[in-house]
Amino acid sequence: MNNYDDIINMPHHVSKTRKPMSLQNRSAQFAPFSALTTYDEAIREVARETSEKIELDDGIKLTLNDKLSFIKTNIKLRPKVTITYFVKDIRKENRGSYKTITGNVRVVNEVDREIILVDNTRISFDNIVSIEIKFVPSNIKDMVKNIST
Repeated sequence: MNNYDDIINMPHHVSKTRKPMSLQNRSAQFAPFSALTTYDEAIREVARETSEKIELDDGIKLTLNDKLSFIKTNIKLRPKVTITYFVKDIRKENRGSYKTITGNVRVVNEVDREIILVDNTRISFDNIVSIEIKFVPSNIKDMVKNIST
């Protein structure tokens, strides 16, 4: 005789006063439950990689200023540039990431201290780490070389 022989053939109980639970409600009883969902989100947020903003030395700042002046002087040519700049993270104080973008310059706005590309991307002078001038007409390429060195 096995351990369950006395109950194995008994009829299944069905309540006379209550309706049977739907299959969907029955399966919901066994769904995973996480009481600490905000904890999981906090862990993911802390694990998300960000960087500190680099403080540029005066030499690099002068070079960037020269490049911005050159771009402004030749703005009618819509010079093509590659700019690497810092984007502040809205969730982490004093942290963010670096983004590199290539495009043609539409405006160098000295009042608001920003460069505006043709696609309306606005980049603050204070967040720029590097500028590489990609395209200028051949008659002024020598001027660009002098600024880059």
